[in-house]
Amino acid sequence: MSAVTTPRTDTPTATIPRRRTALDWRIRFGVLSVIWGFSFLLIKVGTEGYAPFQVTFGRLLFGTAVLAAAMAVKRERLPRGARTWGHLAVAALLLNALPFSLFAYSELTIPSTLAGICNATSPLWGMTLSLVALSEDRPTRRRVAGLGIGFLGVLTVLGVWQGFHGLDATGTAMALLASLSYPIGWIYVRRTLAGTGHSHLSMTGAQLLLATAQLALVTPLFTTLPSHFPMVPLLAIVALGALGTGLAMLVQYGIVAEVGPTTAQMVTYFIPVIATAAGVAILGESLTWSTPVGAVIVLAGAALTQAKPRR
Repeated sequence: MSAVTTPRTDTPTATIPRRRTALDWRIRFGVLSVIWGFSFLLIKVGTEGYAPFQVTFGRLLFGTAVLAAAMAVKRERLPRGARTWGHLAVAALLLNALPFSLFAYSELTIPSTLAGICNATSPLWGMTLSLVALSEDRPTRRRVAGLGIGFLGVLTVLGVWQGFHGLDATGTAMALLASLSYPIGWIYVRRTLAGTGHSHLSMTGAQLLLATAQLALVTPLFTTLPSHFPMVPLLAIVALGALGTGLAMLVQYGIVAEVGPTTAQMVTYFIPVIATAAGVAILGESLTWSTPVGAVIVLAGAALTQAKPRR
């Protein structure tokens, strides 16, 4: 879920030195795809026992705990400077607190499969915004064609010829707004936090900490403390935070460091496939022909928007 136009692959810091680890990056890439693909299923399960804001707060809390542990092991310090923390607070809202909450609320009324496909529209939104906000991104015929194809895929998923029959308009709009929030956040990060000199781990840890604080303030205002704590939804929230947020960010950071952001961002195209398979196989969600066909069109368009002009 960048200023490279997907929200999952950019970094607000200087270029990360390439390094290798014992586990092949392709295996870690597959693990990351599965973790993020299953995140939409975990959100759905979590909202069956807890309010959306509570799901998001738990997700951020456990994700922050994982990054805090990683920072302690690597002896990383949080960034300094009021200006940096102010920009990180905005980034935390746009990249974590807001989209995580919107996805949680959307899955009250739409299937996890649809939420996962909506997430794949982030590169489309990202390219549209970057053409306006980032002077270094210039339109090409291929990228403009990809944009048009991608949004045609969105209309196919939504079944526009049926008048969006059977879809909850509010839930779908929330999922699409969540996917839009990511590229807005990454454009903001590129303009305000690039080249700060702090490590990616330090900046991400601080960002998640601030997002957790934001939800800690909002959640009590809109929810009440549960009278009981259903175990399965609670475990889903723990997994969503510890694995789908904390561990996933660490894995992604390692992949970017080893093979670069261009290859790492390809994970975006596997997430809706896994989310759809998980939703249908495990949750028994229904699937019409327009959903997978539209998803393929969306991914094809998103891939074209990422194409770089040959030099």
